[in-house]
Amino acid sequence: MSRTHSYDISVTWTGNRGSGTSGYREYDRDHDITAGGPDGPDGPNAIAASSDPAFRGDPGRWNPELELTAALSSCHMLWYLHLCAMAGVSVMSYTDAARGVMVENADGGGHFTEVVLRPRVTVASAGMIEKATTLHGEAHAKCFVANSVNFPVRHEPIVTASG
Repeated sequence: MSRTHSYDISVTWTGNRGSGTSGYREYDRDHDITAGGPDGPDGPNAIAASSDPAFRGDPGRWNPELELTAALSSCHMLWYLHLCAMAGVSVMSYTDAARGVMVENADGGGHFTEVVLRPRVTVASAGMIEKATTLHGEAHAKCFVANSVNFPVRHEPIVTASG
């Protein structure tokens, strides 16, 4: 049986300096993203966001390209941890240094060409390393976000044992 899920978010532009978008350089790209609908009462704290600094954004805020890369990394990690738990693999630590690559076209548009996830995983014993490494492929196959993009998501995992 198939189920449908929906995810309500609200995006509020906060970059009006007083004259709106009266000119390309006359406004900030800053905005807040909240979960839980327009008022966000049931969702997490707002994410302070902007555009990429290459497009006049605030480098101290998240941008959509970072958010997409983070969504892919987070989804993969959550599936991976679930699959490890189900397979009896004890993950002791997990970090990822993911990188998304976008190409800008001559007309100003662009597209992602790939995202590379670089999970660094520590498992409880050396006997778990092989299974832990294999489960990255299954996590990728199940990741909702990875299944929704039209560019490759590659994985370069390193799995070690604690101690």
